[in-house]
Amino acid sequence: MYTGLQHLHSYLAYLVLLGVVISLLSALAGLFGGKTFTDKNRKLGLLGLIPTHLQWVVGLILYFVSPLGLESASGEAMKNSVSRLYFLEHPLMMVLAVVLITVGYSRAKRQVGTTSGFKSIAIFYALGLILILSRIPWNAWPGN
Repeated sequence: MYTGLQHLHSYLAYLVLLGVVISLLSALAGLFGGKTFTDKNRKLGLLGLIPTHLQWVVGLILYFVSPLGLESASGEAMKNSVSRLYFLEHPLMMVLAVVLITVGYSRAKRQVGTTSGFKSIAIFYALGLILILSRIPWNAWPGN
């Protein structure tokens, strides 16, 4: 089960990145194109939100069953950069990224019919994407 969750979490990350990038690019195109935020644009924002939430749930389960997650909680984990990444840095940054993306979508969905919806998605999804990219354990990704 643990190995399956690891693989799911690793491959789902590609879907998260793709969804967030598509949503972000769509929002930037609408923002700089001077368009009105429509229901279709709101649904494009879901391409980033849904896989991010799904990934968070899988990651949360993995955190509690992985020997690199909660099991490694100790003062020694803080001295080892790999342990610290999996125990603290990666989960913390991903939770913050999920919160930012959720806030961006929640603000935008109330702004259908205005131009502000694009700005909410662009700002919050970009910040979330930066956090995600900053703490992905690149050396553990499939193919590395």
